[in-house]
Amino acid sequence: MLTEIWAPLLGGLVLLILGGDFLVRGAVQVAERLGVSPLVIGLTLVGFGTSMPELVTSVRAALSGAPGIAYGNIVGSNIANILLIVGASALVTPVVVARAALRRDAAVMLVVAAVFAALALVVPFGPLVGGGFVLALVAYIWLTIQQERRGAPTGALHDKEVALGAVDPALEPGAKRPAIWTALALALGGLVAILLGGGLLVDGAVTLARTFGISETVIGLTIVAIGTSMPELVTSLVAALRRQGDVAFGNIVGSNIYNILGIGGATALIAPGTVPVEIARFDALVMLGVTLLLVLVAATGLKVDRREGGVLLAGYGIYLFALWP
Repeated sequence: MLTEIWAPLLGGLVLLILGGDFLVRGAVQVAERLGVSPLVIGLTLVGFGTSMPELVTSVRAALSGAPGIAYGNIVGSNIANILLIVGASALVTPVVVARAALRRDAAVMLVVAAVFAALALVVPFGPLVGGGFVLALVAYIWLTIQQERRGAPTGALHDKEVALGAVDPALEPGAKRPAIWTALALALGGLVAILLGGGLLVDGAVTLARTFGISETVIGLTIVAIGTSMPELVTSLVAALRRQGDVAFGNIVGSNIYNILGIGGATALIAPGTVPVEIARFDALVMLGVTLLLVLVAATGLKVDRREGGVLLAGYGIYLFALWP
């Protein structure tokens, strides 16, 4: 019985992580071959590609009638990104915060978290909400591109590209590129792996919840959210080990913006539904609270030091203790 439950979960996570890597690597290489600007590649393909595992998981869960997993994945990932990943990264090395990232990107992260939390309490997430989220993401990326074309690349979306390149040398500038057909096959293979992995992960999560009588929402907020956040954990820790604390901060901020606007928006568009009341009344507010906490901590001295990182990690432990039955 345990094998039947955990095999799909673990297999799904492996496929999602590997598929996400292959998709991003292949898509970036195809775009480079077609002459797409490196700035545009970094701010769009990398961000969208690294969010595909979460997107497929949330959409598949919503379509399967498991909104607790769908929206628990989004909210739980953002909470884990801040408390678990920023906390762990700060313990490795203090996370330095660039003023530009704090002023523009962290402010956007806080605003979209507040909008998500407010809307989850009062309206269903249908085409209007989903379309608004997606348009907001497009506008944010467009404004970021315009600003960064006028100066040196900075900010959260650029940091996501740098963090991923540190983990996957094939994405670093100047790396040897394969033929376009090879890159295209790699991207398509990654997409197929993500689709299969998302299905396995959702099926395993639903089976786990039903077998042990645990709420699907709790499973989504914890196991699924932590699992789909593994790439962010790896890339942020590698950035911290390289003493690139500012990259670690931007990587998480960029991921949280994509999670709410991109994944939340697409999920609402493809599978309209209501955010489960337990998430709307508790977890979304926790997400908003820890987002505000991160912004306040980052604004004091423009860094998250080891002591503050320990507090964030302890906060995640308290959150899991309060959540898990």
